[in-house]
Amino acid sequence: MKTQLPLLVIAGRPNVGKSTLFNRLTRSRRALAGNEPGITRDRIYGSAEWRGRSFRVVDTGGILPGDRDIIPAEIYRQAEQAMGEAAVIALVTDARQEVTAADLELAQRLRRWAKPLLLLVNKADSDRQEMEMGRFYRMGVTDIFAISAEHGRGLDAALDWIVKAMPAAAPPAEEEAAAPARNETAEQDPEAAGRRPERFSIAIIGRPNAGKSTLLNQLLGEERAIVTPLPGTTRDAVDAEITHAGQNYRLIDTAGIRRKGKTRLMAEKLSVVMARKHLEQADLALLMTDMAVGVESLDAVIAGYAVDAGCACVIVGNKSDLARGQGVSRSAFEDAAREHLKFLAWAPLVTISAQRGLGLSGLWKAAETALRSRYQRVPTARLNRFLAQLDWERVSMPASRKVKIYYLSQVGVAPPRFTLFVDRPRPLHFSAARYLENQLRREFGFEGTPLRLKLRQSGD
Repeated sequence: MKTQLPLLVIAGRPNVGKSTLFNRLTRSRRALAGNEPGITRDRIYGSAEWRGRSFRVVDTGGILPGDRDIIPAEIYRQAEQAMGEAAVIALVTDARQEVTAADLELAQRLRRWAKPLLLLVNKADSDRQEMEMGRFYRMGVTDIFAISAEHGRGLDAALDWIVKAMPAAAPPAEEEAAAPARNETAEQDPEAAGRRPERFSIAIIGRPNAGKSTLLNQLLGEERAIVTPLPGTTRDAVDAEITHAGQNYRLIDTAGIRRKGKTRLMAEKLSVVMARKHLEQADLALLMTDMAVGVESLDAVIAGYAVDAGCACVIVGNKSDLARGQGVSRSAFEDAAREHLKFLAWAPLVTISAQRGLGLSGLWKAAETALRSRYQRVPTARLNRFLAQLDWERVSMPASRKVKIYYLSQVGVAPPRFTLFVDRPRPLHFSAARYLENQLRREFGFEGTPLRLKLRQSGD
């Protein structure tokens, strides 16, 4: 068992700088930060270290106590779950504003948790603002620190207080202490070590309201991400660790990707940018589609992002129970999906109901197949025996575009990459490339992963 590090919960009303503080403490850009209120909605976890003490940090959504609208209410419920795990709670407010009724009520609610609580008065970028801290004592929090999360001002003293208030971490279990140190370089670059990574990263992608957050919660067995009927509920990418069948995974619930013309708020634009960034780091993309609505052109655009990033892919038809009630069969959905997503002919397709937990065993099986393909290697001798058996006369292309392939070698994985040694320095005709890729898949599998082909003139 791993040691569970103490948790610092960052709380406060919207737009006081919680995400900026989270990013500084974790030395990352995990949380979206901007001038628009309400960017963060779900809990975002990270790791931090101060003076040799390691701890976890969670950034919660902006809390407006008493707001009963669906998203503010869900944000508050998510924050309360974080409070239950907390070792220390940091209440953040804005030095440039007066103390608000929301500040006072939130401070009162946080005191009821009877956990170490400090007040961080953020955006105190000058000595004058720091001298005006007296007015914040009316919030009823004894320990107050003037800070600037953006510039790091005042954080040393606050962090000293935080780590002192945290309980000492329990010693690791004997088997963990005795375990050999991991090769960090190999874990970061599994291809260099010649093996699969110890942990796979799976990004859940798709249009808004396709059921991505519901799937994440179902796989985790807890309400880790906010779920509402409103499209665009998720903005930050929400990630969590899970172990399934002895394999470790990092699951990432990304924001729903809309058409450019419908993405107006800066928060939504940043969400799409972050979703694509997470795809570039993912091993596998689960493309969530809504069976009750059908596959649309936007699904193809989103799938294209995953293929461009080199991710393995699984097409997931969600809301199978609703589709069945509307008379949509699995075969009809699959026919439509294959028609709209022809370039994903190699991706397995599964149908599920994330809401009811149906079809998840098939989803895991397809994911494991795609990940195995992503790291599959074929020996050079087998590849060239395969190459010698290909019938290029079946490929229709202009004579001027024909090239002779002397030699074929797999030069990498994640995704599988092949180098073709040819007689002419020109691109492979698309018909020839498609034929070669199809034959590679027919012979060696590679189900669920894109393939990359690169040409080199023999003798280079």
